[in-house]
Amino acid sequence: MKEDINTREDLDLLMRAFYEKLLVDDVVGYLFTDVIDLDLEEHFPRLIDFWEVQLLGGGRYEGNPMRIHMDLHFKEPLTKTHFDRWLSHFNSTVDELFEGPKAHLAKERALSIATVMQIKIAQL
Repeated sequence: MKEDINTREDLDLLMRAFYEKLLVDDVVGYLFTDVIDLDLEEHFPRLIDFWEVQLLGGGRYEGNPMRIHMDLHFKEPLTKTHFDRWLSHFNSTVDELFEGPKAHLAKERALSIATVMQIKIAQL
């Protein structure tokens, strides 16, 4: 049986495995490598902080993920296909590594985040 997501180390493992999939994906990978040239080692702590707030009740995250994704959308329009692929990789990565209430919550939160972002982008 797999363990649930319980620590920042678990979140680090999740984010690194997730981004390994994203970066090589032909539908979304270019967004990270060509459009924004993401420095992953700089980005991982922010991602972990964000998901720690969402799943573990930590309070380290300071940022505006909606603004970041709106800025990305202005550089390269984000489509339903992009969000669907992101969500598919997120869910499969969670399922490969973890199981339990927090793993389930992670997938619920990811769906909620993707849905809200798509709605807000559609309003632009």
